[in-house]
Amino acid sequence: MTPLDLAGYLIAGLMTAVALWRMPAALWGDEEDRRRRALWGCYAGFALALWTKTEAVRIGLNNSAVTDLAVLIKHYTATVAILAILSYIVAIYGSYPEEGAVPRHVRFARLVQKLAAKASVATLVLLTVLFFTVVDRSQPSDRFVSDHAGEWGATLYMSVFYLYLGAASAVCAFQWALATLDARRRHLRIGLGMMTFAMFIGVGYTVSRTLFLWISVVDEPSEEFALRFDQITEAAQLVLFAFFALGASVPAFAAGARRARLWRAQVRLHALWYELMAAFPDQPFDPPASLARELTRFNVPADLRVDRWAADIADAAEKLRHYAPEGLLDAAARAAARDTDDPRRAEPLTDAYWIRAALLAKESGAPAGGAAPVAAQHAADQDGEVARLVRVAAAYRSVGEEPARAVLTAATAGPARTAPTPTTETGA
Repeated sequence: MTPLDLAGYLIAGLMTAVALWRMPAALWGDEEDRRRRALWGCYAGFALALWTKTEAVRIGLNNSAVTDLAVLIKHYTATVAILAILSYIVAIYGSYPEEGAVPRHVRFARLVQKLAAKASVATLVLLTVLFFTVVDRSQPSDRFVSDHAGEWGATLYMSVFYLYLGAASAVCAFQWALATLDARRRHLRIGLGMMTFAMFIGVGYTVSRTLFLWISVVDEPSEEFALRFDQITEAAQLVLFAFFALGASVPAFAAGARRARLWRAQVRLHALWYELMAAFPDQPFDPPASLARELTRFNVPADLRVDRWAADIADAAEKLRHYAPEGLLDAAARAAARDTDDPRRAEPLTDAYWIRAALLAKESGAPAGGAAPVAAQHAADQDGEVARLVRVAAAYRSVGEEPARAVLTAATAGPARTAPTPTTETGA
């Protein structure tokens, strides 16, 4: 097995893995989500086409009852995949009001899609007719282009397919280049850029191979040169598919990474949230449950659950202010200063001491009174607030009951000798 054949198996496996990964969302997702279905159809079609190019499948099909059958199946599946990718281009632009203005590039993409449907049928019919009539299939081939270099029938057959493939590649390259320039999210811009680069390789691939075949009709090349050219262009096509598969998956990888971050945030926030919700059972929408149970509640998206927990923690902290003694913030700050010299750790540790001690005050039967001071918070957005609460939750796990009780005792014993300027902002 040559390195090129090994690479063919790897890329076919990669495309198949992506197709299987995308399949559930495509088959059982929203009925109106044409974009996922179109992209999955493209992956599935190209995965089948790539498997027909692998050594074992290629040789087996080409030596079957229908000589060179791998070539015909490859071009059938690739044609369907190309039609799917053109549908994907239209789908990613979304819908526009019937009476509103539609951008020129969107109108162009829609026109291309309409023409592509008819062109696909015509291409499949013409390929089938040419394959069984003008292509010399007296001997099974291993590398179709190099083995048939100089033959006008095979050249005509491949030119029909390359015309369709090259035109589709050029349209994709143009549309995705525009989309790359307009993309605001970095992961989307990277993904579209990789797919654009892949399509430019596709244009070069089809043009170079078409020129090679027609030049070979006039001046037949040596067997060694034809095989070398075939291997180089095949390698370029494998690079094309690698960039295409990875580029189209980058946004999904980014979404997966965000889900992983949300999952970690839930794991880290759960203990703090659970204890606060146990202290104020009327606060959450549902009674607090174990971490395993909360992580398997699939009726609420992870981002919404984390935002809800952050709001629950903030609301519970606001209620705790009415049970906390006036000097608790100062006592918590002094305890945090004794535990660490790092200001970045001292801030969440102060909050953790304050929450733990305020909960002890409530559990001891302290009557609700006026709102005690609490440290001012400066999170710029919801993600920043969640990140801050994760740090507080980590510090909370390190604060034992006895140190917190000592802080509560110090807060009720008398005024602090040194105290930061308190505020009346809600936070924890």
